[in-house]
Amino acid sequence: MKTVLITGANKSIGFETARQLLQKGYYVYLGSRDQQKGQQAVDQLKSEGFDNVEPLTIDVDSLDSIKAAREVLGQKTSTLDVLINNAGISGGFPQTALDTDIRVFKDVFETNLFGVIETTQAFIDLLKQSQEPRIVNVTSGLGSLTLHNDPTWKYYPVKGACYTASKAALNAYTIVLAYELRETAFKVNVVDPGYTATDFNHHSGPGTVVDAAARLVKAATLGPDGPTSQFFSDDNAPDTGISPW
Repeated sequence: MKTVLITGANKSIGFETARQLLQKGYYVYLGSRDQQKGQQAVDQLKSEGFDNVEPLTIDVDSLDSIKAAREVLGQKTSTLDVLINNAGISGGFPQTALDTDIRVFKDVFETNLFGVIETTQAFIDLLKQSQEPRIVNVTSGLGSLTLHNDPTWKYYPVKGACYTASKAALNAYTIVLAYELRETAFKVNVVDPGYTATDFNHHSGPGTVVDAAARLVKAATLGPDGPTSQFFSDDNAPDTGISPW
């Protein structure tokens, strides 16, 4: 049975991703920074008949929490097959380049970039024990620098200085990570779940969490011939599913 850790999985897209991977026979470690909320999410999934799931308390803003989660998980399993770095924040909108307080930039980067890096580094040893390790970094279509310079792009006016920069940086980190692991069995990709109705955007998005989670699951379950170092986005590129960087 393959194992997966999903950060920020107690609600919304992360929670639905856990459900869909359970349906595919994975053992899910449901990451949540709040222990009680994580347990409630697990209880909900178990009430639906899924037994192969347990909570893992992990706050990606805290290196101590990440290290503690790694120690706990290491006592349960010697192998991790999939890491889905899903936890993220927007920082609130609007975000202007000149007027947004630098503390907002730091907070957004702490979660969306540094938290991903520290979590990946902490769990990479367990992932290396897998025969088919997968890392899925949850990005945004707004992280495409190419499209942000295209006035014809449908999201061209949506210029969140902190959020856009953090996701563009996450994309860059993923490219480097995939390059370093290119001669291994790892598949390392970023996935844009699409503009989805969640608490993250006050339920303003037209997409569903079911469709969004399916995009993450697709990348998490890639076969040995699947791509690596790709920016998957059905929203940005409905024909190919591959977004320009």
